[in-house]
Amino acid sequence: MSGTKRQTVVVTGASAGIGRATARMFGARGARVALLARGRTGLDAAAADVQDAGGQALPIVADMAEPDQVEEAARRVEEELGPIDVWVNNAFTAAFGTFMDVSPEEFLQATRSTYLGYVNGSRAALARMLPRDRGTIVQVGSALAYRGVPLQSAYSGAKHAIQGFTESVRCELLHEKSGVRVTMVQMPAVNTPQFTWLRTHLPRHAQPVPPMYQPEAAARAVLRAADHPQRREYWVGASTVATLLANAVVPGLLDRYLARGGFEAQQTDAFPPTTGHGNLFEPADEKEDYGTHGVFDDRAHASSPQLWASRHHVGHAVAAAGVAGAGYAVLRRCLRS
Repeated sequence: MSGTKRQTVVVTGASAGIGRATARMFGARGARVALLARGRTGLDAAAADVQDAGGQALPIVADMAEPDQVEEAARRVEEELGPIDVWVNNAFTAAFGTFMDVSPEEFLQATRSTYLGYVNGSRAALARMLPRDRGTIVQVGSALAYRGVPLQSAYSGAKHAIQGFTESVRCELLHEKSGVRVTMVQMPAVNTPQFTWLRTHLPRHAQPVPPMYQPEAAARAVLRAADHPQRREYWVGASTVATLLANAVVPGLLDRYLARGGFEAQQTDAFPPTTGHGNLFEPADEKEDYGTHGVFDDRAHASSPQLWASRHHVGHAVAAAGVAGAGYAVLRRCLRS
């Protein structure tokens, strides 16, 4: 896409997973890409991916929970790469376990890194975009922004908070008739390294709730949102659509369904249980590169037909039928449980 070849793009949480896949795809367009993350080895490997794809990379070690570090990173980006056109908030940390198993310190850190990381990133971006009256912020969200699940109370709470924060900021921009756009992409379960390096209190190895998707499928949605930020929100994956629809129609039934199956669905015996402190307080990829994908390549989908339908403007009747069908399938599954 010729209009985006020399964009200046910031991607947070860029050393692995969705962030790394997104940075590489922007690099393939020839963009100048600033990559922000805490782990030096993973960050440098991600920057090499961007360079190999044809882009210009600027890796910056920064903790998104620290506003001074985020502001300094944004200053460097504009000084070394030029005015920021797109800012992608994606960085997060998490602690898996029941609410009472997650300590107050762990809960606070997950909230600071995930929710306040998006707040800090948005503030740094808006401070530069508003005076120019142009620019786009893409918030990488989750189906969990609408529907909390067991064993992920800190992450679910942070994603809900990001949703409310983004809606508030969007209204303010509309009020000011600003040319700056903020959009959000609600993701399904994605095969990222987080399930190997996260802080966990689970007896078995954590896994994303199937069906799961590859980071590249999620990254394509992020680029689509950056190109077309007029839409307030994008939903990726039929599972996201079905979950949000079921939550809107029968939230109590979904509560009971998740209470019955949500614990088992988020754990697997396929790998040894993870040990150690994870990446909650320190980066897991400071000295080791974990790459873009997690350990579930054999089960993850490479594309999202639901996103394809959205991108290709499938008629409203067909799209509605697809959503209704997905929702019906989820409800049948709930009722059988």
